[in-house]
Amino acid sequence: MSEPTSVQPTGSVIMFEILLISWLGKPLWMWLAFLLIVVALLVLDLGVLHRKHREIGVRESLFMSAFYIALGLAFGGFVWWYLGPEPGMNYLTGFAVEKALAMDNVFVIAMIFGFFAVPRLYQHRVLFWGILGVIVLRAIMIGFGAAVISQFSWVLYLFAVFLIATGVKMLVFSDKEYDIAKNPVIGLMRRHFNVTDEHHGERFFVKKEHPKTGKPVWFMTPLFMALVLVEIADVIFAVDSVPAIFAITTDPFIVYTSNIFAILGLRALYFALAAMVHRFHYLKYALAFVLIFIGSKIFAADMLDLAKIPPAISLAVTFGILATGVLWSLWKTRGEEPEAKQVTG
Repeated sequence: MSEPTSVQPTGSVIMFEILLISWLGKPLWMWLAFLLIVVALLVLDLGVLHRKHREIGVRESLFMSAFYIALGLAFGGFVWWYLGPEPGMNYLTGFAVEKALAMDNVFVIAMIFGFFAVPRLYQHRVLFWGILGVIVLRAIMIGFGAAVISQFSWVLYLFAVFLIATGVKMLVFSDKEYDIAKNPVIGLMRRHFNVTDEHHGERFFVKKEHPKTGKPVWFMTPLFMALVLVEIADVIFAVDSVPAIFAITTDPFIVYTSNIFAILGLRALYFALAAMVHRFHYLKYALAFVLIFIGSKIFAADMLDLAKIPPAISLAVTFGILATGVLWSLWKTRGEEPEAKQVTG
């Protein structure tokens, strides 16, 4: 009597099983699909739409911003359909909060470009490489945050306190202007590295003779210094936005995807908003109230003996506060002209 033969799995079956492996709470194929979309967008942006350096007008900026927002919302629709209404609403809430915080980041980027007199022709290059840095830095910060929260759930209460304190600080010091010239990083780069005061086209580094030795050495250009400050600005803003999204949901997939889809359109959004930064002066107050609300709802859930505030309520309140801030800003600043210091390159 012959022994039964075992059936060996084929390569396609093995690959399918690998794609179904859970990674950070979600099947591997979902993470790969998301990363594929991000890579495709970056290749389309740099390799097709902006192969040659050119100025980006407000009309093109608005069109591209609408495209990225629609894409982010479409991905949210997929999350809603595949994972359910609650994850879908958490994604949309996180997307709205991060998009609003990204708008606040635009104000700082405009000041950085103005300080270094970066020509509009090369601003997209800085923003593109800045976004690549954001994707990596946010992955590290969110991965670390998820690992800490999974081990110590009480950290969420620290996040809540931090968000409330940050919101109050924004309300009290919202009119205080940030002085780029006093940034210690600029002094550090000038003291320890060779830097040039003039731009050299799109180049981050240029090789030329050292004024003391006469030997050819590499110099940082103002374009690279602007990139460094843009990356630092994102780290600072991430300190607010990452705890904010973790206060909404602790699902790493929802946290990371909503963050990245909101930030991907930052380059396009910048060129539309940079010329009208003054029209969103009161948005900072709305952002402050959003951070206070997100932080407070963690404590409110305990006081009301709830597992958490329903996502639908969080989404409605967040959108309501942000919409009010935008509309109030546009109404109060109607007819105002931008200040000279806000005009870039």
